[in-house]
Amino acid sequence: MEEQTQGLRNPGEMENGIEPCGEECASEAQETTVTEGAAKIAFPSANEVFYNPVQEFNRDLTCAVITEFARVQLAAKGIQIKVPGEKDVQKVVVDLSEQEEENAELKEGANLAPGDQPRTAAVGEICEEGLRVLEGLAASGLRSIRFAREVPGLQSVVANDASARAVDLINRNVQLNGVAHLVHPRQADARMLMYQHQKASERFDVIDLDPYGSPAPFLDAAVQAVSEGGLLCVTCTDMAVLAGNSGETCYSKYGAMALKSRACHEMALRIVLHSLDLRANCYQRFVVPLLSVSADFYVRVFVRVFTGQAKVKASASKQALVFQCVGCGTFHLQRLGKASGASGGRVKFSAACGPPVAPECEHCGQRHQLGGPLWAEPIHDLDFVERVLEAVSTNPGRFHTAERIRGVLSVITEELPDVPLYYTLDQLSSTIRCSTPSLLQLRSALLHAGFRVSLSHACKNAVKTDAPSSALWDVMRCWEKECPVKRERLSETSPAFRILSMEPRLQANFTIREDANPSSRQRGLKRFQANPEANWGPRPRARPGGKAAGGTMEERRRLHQNKRKEPAEDPVQRAARLKTFPCKRFKEGTCQHGDHCCYSHSSPAPEDPADEAPGDRPETPYQNPPGPGMATGPGID
Repeated sequence: MEEQTQGLRNPGEMENGIEPCGEECASEAQETTVTEGAAKIAFPSANEVFYNPVQEFNRDLTCAVITEFARVQLAAKGIQIKVPGEKDVQKVVVDLSEQEEENAELKEGANLAPGDQPRTAAVGEICEEGLRVLEGLAASGLRSIRFAREVPGLQSVVANDASARAVDLINRNVQLNGVAHLVHPRQADARMLMYQHQKASERFDVIDLDPYGSPAPFLDAAVQAVSEGGLLCVTCTDMAVLAGNSGETCYSKYGAMALKSRACHEMALRIVLHSLDLRANCYQRFVVPLLSVSADFYVRVFVRVFTGQAKVKASASKQALVFQCVGCGTFHLQRLGKASGASGGRVKFSAACGPPVAPECEHCGQRHQLGGPLWAEPIHDLDFVERVLEAVSTNPGRFHTAERIRGVLSVITEELPDVPLYYTLDQLSSTIRCSTPSLLQLRSALLHAGFRVSLSHACKNAVKTDAPSSALWDVMRCWEKECPVKRERLSETSPAFRILSMEPRLQANFTIREDANPSSRQRGLKRFQANPEANWGPRPRARPGGKAAGGTMEERRRLHQNKRKEPAEDPVQRAARLKTFPCKRFKEGTCQHGDHCCYSHSSPAPEDPADEAPGDRPETPYQNPPGPGMATGPGID
């Protein structure tokens, strides 16, 4: 469920201080009312369905994306949407470009008959030719109600959930917000509901999936139930799997092996896109990414789904395997398929040739790990992203998280669209054991060398560049010459020693360039949000019967902290254990601690046991006492 995914403490407990109770205690008297956007939602205090303030950015961004998607779709039908707060803004835009306005009016007038007015779609009204929206895992119905109250141009919104208690809550919240004419609650298994809408005339224009954990069980049904060119919105919160902690689990869910990498968040996005396209290909369909975001502890993708047998043939050439060095982290991509031009303007598809690497890394001599397949094409439609960014920037009062949306989308527009994955500043420096250059210095060096470079919204110290790995390590070798590393401390088999043992063929220039500082950084936009509160992260799945969290959850968090670490050793036991070891400095005559030394100052035993008297040998604590019937004396071990 979408509100069941992650969050902080239950707001019913935060605001009302309600103690945990049994299933029979969950009543309307134990509810908390929360206002988000234009929706007002009642939540039970018990942990059946809870409000997740962390996901407000997710919901705001989804409303902004669906609004622009509706604007594009309905404009083709001659329908204009009216978004609250945009009227005054449009007047300012008209004043700045009066000639463009006149041209637009002429075009509109040419398409309209005399006396006709352009059709419009407003928020909260049923648009007969509007979008049909499905929220497969609605929980409290917050997201569906926000769609009905904030997104214009909708025909209907189906708020579905498999839980009877959740559907009862959705019904109450729909009545509370007065959107019963638009939002239709439904109790069903999300997969069965989508399978029942495979027929072209019954498909949904927008499907939103935000489950607890992985959306893998729902993807096959979703790619069949979305209309031609429809919008599919998917959230994945199982980042431990997608980030490479369990590669075999990632393969079972998404059909790809995830690697532990500094670029794991972008790799997670590309694995999800690969999984969506792979499932769509089974039905002669393919996906076109509009926007892919890695935020907080989840990833969110917005894709359009189309049908076309010829385009599906090109899907293999859009996927790639990743060869990643275990020593220095250098990666190479190997496409699965190859698309080449043929006679008559045709496109010929064939298997790609590879691999792109030798058995050992050319830089450090270590072996490679193999990951993927993953999506190797652009993960954003920059034209669509700029439309969303412009709409949010000109109407900042529409969303509570508008400032963060502006920052994230601004960084996305600055990313290199044709460069998959990235390196990080600290990764490059730690590999060769040198001090870290500033971000502007490294970006300037790459720009001086004639390469392109950008940031990534998935990591604040990312270096996304089209420079080959050899040029990137040459830049780092040049930087090491300015801040030398003590070579005698490096092992001859370490990646740092092998990389630094080669002379750079590229002479890097670290003079700061003006274009090295990206626009979003210069404007001070809110690009990478820090964790604002304690216990920031996922929380346990909501349980039927409503066991409230409160102090019990806090106690469990405290007990689970560092549960995999060994307990601290008792100081007395540690002192006794250290006394069993002889002091090396005492043996050399340089120990200055005397009786306060933590190691033993006992005289060492003679080398020849035959010269030692039976009573002169000191008894060492690590020797076992002789057992009954065992001989003792000089020369007896």
